Amino acid sequence: MEKAGADGIVASDTPELGTNRQLVVDLAARYKIPAIYPFRNFVEVGGLMAYGVDVIDLMRRVANMTSEVLRGAKPGDIPFYQQTKYELVLNQKAARSFGLEFPPALLMTADDVIE
Repeated sequence: MEKAGADGIVASDTPELGTNRQLVVDLAARYKIPAIYPFRNFVEVGGLMAYGVDVIDLMRRVANMTSEVLRGAKPGDIPFYQQTKYELVLNQKAARSFGLEFPPALLMTADDVIE
């Protein structure tokens, strides 16, 4: 990425990246390549920012559907739910390490800002 002159990274939500999230975040930081990640746990280990589905909300919905099936509902009768709750998480310390500053409007709309 450095040789190709990448200005930034949009990380995918593949299991391999999730498993190796610390390595991915560390490499982006080492080569000073800003990245946006799919889940907040990347930001919690030092990533710059994340925008993706709210995993807690998603798991809550899975638990509710499982409960309905265990109580006798047919899976085909349970309405399909398209995820509508997303979260934006920003890491101020990571931004400073890249020489960046989040605009105030972005900070105000973020669901969580890690100092």
